[in-house]
Amino acid sequence: MLFFFPQRIYGIMINEALVAVPLFIFMGVMLEKTKIASKLLDSIGDLFGSIRGGLGIGVVLVGMLLAASTGIVGATVVTMGMLALPSMLKAGYDEKIATGTICAAGTLGQIIPPSIVLILLAEMLQGANEEAGLLTGDLAPLPVTAIDLFAGALIPGLIDFHVHMESVSGGKDNYINRFQENEADVAFRSTIVAKKTLMAGFTSVRDVGGSGVNISLRNAINRGVVIGPRIFTSGKSLASTGGHADPTNGYKKSLMGDPGPKEGVVNSIDDARKAVRQRYKNGADLIKITATGGVMSLAKSGQNPQFTIEVIKEIVKTAKDYGMHVAAHAHGDEGMYRAVKAGVKTIEHGSIMKKRTMKLMKEMNAYLVPTISAGEHVAKMAKIPGFYPEIIIPKAIEIGIQNKRTTGEAYKMGVPISFGTDAGVFPHGENAGEFIYMSEVGIPSDYILQSATITNAKLLDMPDKLGQIAPGFYADIIATDDDPLENIATMRDVKFVMKNGVIYKN
Repeated sequence: MLFFFPQRIYGIMINEALVAVPLFIFMGVMLEKTKIASKLLDSIGDLFGSIRGGLGIGVVLVGMLLAASTGIVGATVVTMGMLALPSMLKAGYDEKIATGTICAAGTLGQIIPPSIVLILLAEMLQGANEEAGLLTGDLAPLPVTAIDLFAGALIPGLIDFHVHMESVSGGKDNYINRFQENEADVAFRSTIVAKKTLMAGFTSVRDVGGSGVNISLRNAINRGVVIGPRIFTSGKSLASTGGHADPTNGYKKSLMGDPGPKEGVVNSIDDARKAVRQRYKNGADLIKITATGGVMSLAKSGQNPQFTIEVIKEIVKTAKDYGMHVAAHAHGDEGMYRAVKAGVKTIEHGSIMKKRTMKLMKEMNAYLVPTISAGEHVAKMAKIPGFYPEIIIPKAIEIGIQNKRTTGEAYKMGVPISFGTDAGVFPHGENAGEFIYMSEVGIPSDYILQSATITNAKLLDMPDKLGQIAPGFYADIIATDDDPLENIATMRDVKFVMKNGVIYKN
């Protein structure tokens, strides 16, 4: 062990980037010992002497230069305290204002380049970047430098609360594919979808409905076999016979059969218990029900209620026994009202929600997952002749338009909102378009960002692991070119993605 120690020291000493550390420290020491900093302070004080607060401005400027040179906040504050505090007190400055100005100036060293902290951080990230390259098969990854850290914003990894990793955006072909594709075909395609989602800055997603391949995809990502976001999935959604998630909708009679709880079809309280338990057995993380009709299913109604409140209550009760929450697909008001009344935690879409349901959601602390992106997409594509089957077109136009309007009304009513997109109905990787749509209905940028981070982490019962950049949390970090609080559109072009300490995009 001792034999390798000199080698490690030598490896550090020949690192060209780290040469900056002693040089910056030397610069800071020279500024202090030669009294250059003090003289600079006096000169700037004379320059701004005729301006009210001129000495304070001078202290900030000198402190900024000194802080950027050393990159060490404590050292800068102590040094500036010795240099500037006597002069400021002599000039009649209040003690609190004087000390506050000095402390503020000293902290600038963390954000103004060049900084020792940023150089060391860049070096650490470079090591992580090389490790990620080995994992992804990139033996010559682009280097990470201190310059790469100067982004518009560093943000916790995003969480999309409504995706379908098995699905791809398409028209009539999607309805033919289920007769032609094997599970392996779906699985291979989903690996591409997973990588696109991660590259868009979404380090975690909630997958709310598929064939069960989504469970295997989750497991493969967790094992490091596939690159993608952290997945929390419902497996197969639950529906009533002929409901939105009935897997035999659109089949000819000889193929319909009579699917039951194992296949996700529920028509009684006993069915409800068995279906939930089957999802648990399959490895699901949550339960998804289709409380109303849907836009994309081959059925006439897109909004009729499809479960009794008694059945939904049993689903919620049984899910709770197994430590799972329940999400409810719902476009029509009656179906979502029953779902919220029965204890469902999230309403997906909520397109034609009335004020009575909005009030109930506030009372029950139930969350709306708007998925405006999907509504906008299907309404647009429905206008292309032949893109969707005829039975879908009127539903897509009506509900697609209404969804966005309802989201704005729900926010104004105080309904809690969770960020979710329904990616799979529209192209994967374009999830961040939801930020813009939510902004367009009047939701503030800070609220939207929280809905995609802190809020969704809380709903996943992981408020101490996801949604924040803080000690003890998963190292999920993304970066943008601009400040999303000022320009929310910057979320569509994420420049840096780190998931669990591994860099996947730089």
